[in-house]
Amino acid sequence: MTSQADKIARFRELHVPGRPLVVANPWDVGTAKLLVSAGFAALATTSSGHAATLGRLDGGATRDEVLAHAAELVSAVEVPVSADLENGFGHTPEAVAATVTDAAATGLAGCSIEDYTGDPDTPFYDLPHAVERIEAARAASDLVLTARAENFIRGNRDLADTIARLQAFQEAGADVLYAPGVSRPDDLRSLLASVDRPVNVLVRPDMVPVAQLAEWGVARISVGGAFNQAMIGALHHAARELLDEGTYGFLNLAAEGRTQIAKAFG
Repeated sequence: MTSQADKIARFRELHVPGRPLVVANPWDVGTAKLLVSAGFAALATTSSGHAATLGRLDGGATRDEVLAHAAELVSAVEVPVSADLENGFGHTPEAVAATVTDAAATGLAGCSIEDYTGDPDTPFYDLPHAVERIEAARAASDLVLTARAENFIRGNRDLADTIARLQAFQEAGADVLYAPGVSRPDDLRSLLASVDRPVNVLVRPDMVPVAQLAEWGVARISVGGAFNQAMIGALHHAARELLDEGTYGFLNLAAEGRTQIAKAFG
């Protein structure tokens, strides 16, 4: 068994600007094993994918459920696993520190903390408070800490503010910086040129290919809930084909699935 310290060190060293770590986001033990079998060197939880397994929308899982889910994935695979801890399940720095401490106890190699409050009227923590939260997360453990600036994915496409937040999070001790939703080439290049920590990007329909992101200096690429949503989309199409047309074209994809199950679980 690889020790947690070794996984943390390995996860940190995999973040190389220009040679990005492509991370997959499983939503249960089976998909974690399948993705490792496919060749991914590290995994990260997806809050939306995990919530979907519970029949809930993104953000619908409780703190205890998220930590138990992280522990399950860590125990299922040997590669480093990072957890999406959303806003730390609390507004205060103390609450964030407690969540990160408990997350570290599951054996994780990394975690992320975002600056989204969950309140649509005041969606973002003011910057000094957001920085205090990242400082508390940093002090709580030696996990690879990803600090997320949620502006773009929450409807506020203010690049200058997003960069200012990431710069402040970098000074607060974040190992990796992440602004999901930033995808335009000019925006990405500006962001990458403005910070001194590895940057994670979230794949989007309008995003340039991985090779181009590598050339620009991206250090990590993740899919978020997209793999889970693709699975749900395939399931929906199969269900509609059977119910509406009475045909079985989905069995071709099922055959591929059986092959991958045998490979990953055998």
